[in-house]
Amino acid sequence: MTKRLQDKVAIISGAGCVGPGWGNGRATTYRFIEEGAKVFAVDRSETALQETVERTAELGVELCTHICDVTDGASVETMVAACIERFGRIDVLVNNVGGSAAGGPVEMAEEVWDAQIDLNLKSVFLTCKHVLPQMEVQGSGAIVNLASTSGLRWTGSAQVAYAATKAGVIQLSKVVAMQYAPHGIRVNTIVPGQLHTPMVEVRLAGQRAGGDVEKLLAQRLARIPLGFMGDGRDTANAAVYLASDEARFVTGTEIVLDGGMSVRVG
Repeated sequence: MTKRLQDKVAIISGAGCVGPGWGNGRATTYRFIEEGAKVFAVDRSETALQETVERTAELGVELCTHICDVTDGASVETMVAACIERFGRIDVLVNNVGGSAAGGPVEMAEEVWDAQIDLNLKSVFLTCKHVLPQMEVQGSGAIVNLASTSGLRWTGSAQVAYAATKAGVIQLSKVVAMQYAPHGIRVNTIVPGQLHTPMVEVRLAGQRAGGDVEKLLAQRLARIPLGFMGDGRDTANAAVYLASDEARFVTGTEIVLDGGMSVRVG
């Protein structure tokens, strides 16, 4: 039986993780390889990539990795060229880089705002900028961008830059999808909600719950109608679908992964 991503070449940014477990990038890398893809795993940290390399080794694949700062145009251009040199094509791009910073417009420092724009939005612009010409030559391709339910609604804390940039990712995806549809290129967005990923313990608990992980998990869980939190594997499964030929008629839209949270009022 042919695997769903058999021999597709995929760049996955943020393929590492801030801690042990199934972050979005690590889980997506693993699932893509399970489904037959050739993954070019990108991260700015070699340490963050290490567990991803170790976990995918059990699949009998030597993961191809590349260190890249996706907020820097020259670094992205070099990364994309390296992928093309290694594999000869790019069939899928998964943009998984991002992170939040607390604060509204008054209390947030201007340099924090600028850094959030670069990390969450400019990174998507830059990878698309350098990958799209190759996909256009091929006459095919699928881009999967990760946003957040913070880009759709209030999610319980003031994080104005994160919310604005993730809303921007959703709209960027729609515009690029329409521009490149005639070239056989599809662009869609995954919108995760309150997932339980390593970032919750490593970063978010300190930002929002005084370091109390259990308190933060309880707060997040209370917002989810389904009564449990997803994790990076749920994101990965959605990415597999959007990257595969099963989604051949899907472009310019979003898959919301939040257990119904966005539907609930209040």
